[in-house]
Amino acid sequence: MIDPDLATIEAELEQLQPQAAAGPLPQQPKRAALPAQLPRTEIRHEPQSTVCQCGCERVRIGEDISEKLDYTPGVFTVERHIRGKWVCRNCETLIQAAVPAHVIDKGIPAAGLLASVLVAKYAVRN
Repeated sequence: MIDPDLATIEAELEQLQPQAAAGPLPQQPKRAALPAQLPRTEIRHEPQSTVCQCGCERVRIGEDISEKLDYTPGVFTVERHIRGKWVCRNCETLIQAAVPAHVIDKGIPAAGLLASVLVAKYAVRN
């Protein structure tokens, strides 16, 4: 008597459990974008020369954009660092400007924001 009851309960449980997805889920961005209403300043980082070693002119094929949140007293701003990607069609070499140094690698705050936080925390004592 107990065995048939267990079999029917197990069958019902299998039907009620959600089915696994067919493939991996696409990765979602881990951070939300900075608000669009903040003023932005573009800082372009390009190679010194667009002429390749083989003598051909390099062609721009895209760009990488990173945004940093900065603060000047009373105003939050966003620094947009734009690094162009350049390729030679003849020898297929790709170049891109180096990533600029930041106070916190892969972090959002710029130096001005960190400075204001430190001043507010340690220097301004009432």
